[in-house]
Amino acid sequence: FMSFDIISAIEFDKSGDHLATGDRGGRVVLFERTDVRDEHANRRELERQDVPITRHPEFRYKTEFQSHEPEFDYLKSLEIEEKINKIKWCQTANNALFLLSTNDKTIKYWKVQEKKVKQVSVMALDTSRTVGDGTTSRASTSTSEPPLPNGGCSKKSDSLNSDLLFPPGGYPSLRLPVVTSQDVNLVARCRRVYAHAHDYHINSISNNSDGETFISADDLRINLWNLEINSQSFNIVDVKPTNMEDLTEVITCAEFHPTHCNTLAYSSSKGSIRLIDLRQSALCDNHSKIFEEHEAPGARSFFTEIIASISDVKFSRDGRYLLSRDYMTLKLWDLNMDSGPVSTFQVHEHLRPRLCDLYENDSIFDKFECCLSGDGLHVATGSYGNLFRVFGSTPGSMEVTTLEASRNPMRRQIANPTRPTRGTLTSMTRGVRRGGENLGVDANGNSLDFSTKLLHLAWHPTENSIACAAANSLYMYYA
Repeated sequence: FMSFDIISAIEFDKSGDHLATGDRGGRVVLFERTDVRDEHANRRELERQDVPITRHPEFRYKTEFQSHEPEFDYLKSLEIEEKINKIKWCQTANNALFLLSTNDKTIKYWKVQEKKVKQVSVMALDTSRTVGDGTTSRASTSTSEPPLPNGGCSKKSDSLNSDLLFPPGGYPSLRLPVVTSQDVNLVARCRRVYAHAHDYHINSISNNSDGETFISADDLRINLWNLEINSQSFNIVDVKPTNMEDLTEVITCAEFHPTHCNTLAYSSSKGSIRLIDLRQSALCDNHSKIFEEHEAPGARSFFTEIIASISDVKFSRDGRYLLSRDYMTLKLWDLNMDSGPVSTFQVHEHLRPRLCDLYENDSIFDKFECCLSGDGLHVATGSYGNLFRVFGSTPGSMEVTTLEASRNPMRRQIANPTRPTRGTLTSMTRGVRRGGENLGVDANGNSLDFSTKLLHLAWHPTENSIACAAANSLYMYYA
């Protein structure tokens, strides 16, 4: 496959009936669910659907469109690649889908709607009907006289040309054209472009629960936008120091609270998460809460700060908890308790002895995403070898499942001294296939292939289904 086919973003909409992916080629591909209950079915069909049937969710291809094109910043002599960094669904209206997509510099607001293609099914002239000498009857306006300038006519208007006189009863071959709607096409239209607001690469966008605003974040600033206004944005967070040599940390991710429109969280490269309240001031330099875990004395090493950098943060659906992913762990935070995480999940602790190798091949800078189930009982994130791990997040839970994103999924065993494998989600699989044991690891339990990695995944908002992207392939797992 080509590099521009690699999936770089994935997102379910709020209903879970639509799924969007973005790739390095700047394309957005939409999928829609096909196994949902049909509200217009007859009573017998609805009664049959009331009987619980254990079937997996089915999604089919809906449409795709080119969201971004490669650009060149002539002022900075900088190429801007078309890769989609993030996709966020917006509120639907009038049976149309709305979503935001962004590359490194430009955010676009898209509307995807069904359009009926109208065609003329009956022409004005029936050529099958002929009169007289077998020629098709028609009204002729041609004359033997040359035309006059400006469309003038040499004859007076009251003396009509004999060619324009209709026979008694008219021409039976003339009929009114009929326009019918034949096909229904999905059309994606860019409603607005939000550009020239970020000096650094955009790493995240997030919709507000008010349905009117959203934020975009780069390394040093967070901007607040109104969906209807693309000419200006408000800078609400600015961590850029007066002297860039004093820069010690950057913003890595930002996310709005799911229900409180005045609250948002953003993470940093130093492993801290700041909660800010937009009601406090226009420029939110001061946070209302900070969540960070202090390192143990004497545990600091060359890699400590690198692996502490948070690559993704997600609120739980009820807004009570916050999930963060750094290079080695998942951490679950309670918004009411900023003293430390309520749970820490070791994702690939067996790689710690190989941090030097990971640093040399730049894998240590990979940005893995994380997600929570709709009920908040499970969390998930990706790893190397196209593996992803699902943990039980309830207090005291020892549940953990490791699966491979492939056509023949295999449940993997990864050495994890803190959380042995046990629990209910061990039945999670892709489609209806179940794989056997094939570890693909060396004698020490270390994954051999760092080039295959599962960075992007999303949990269905209401069901135990996970969509995950491995290179250019999209996989759906369910439990």
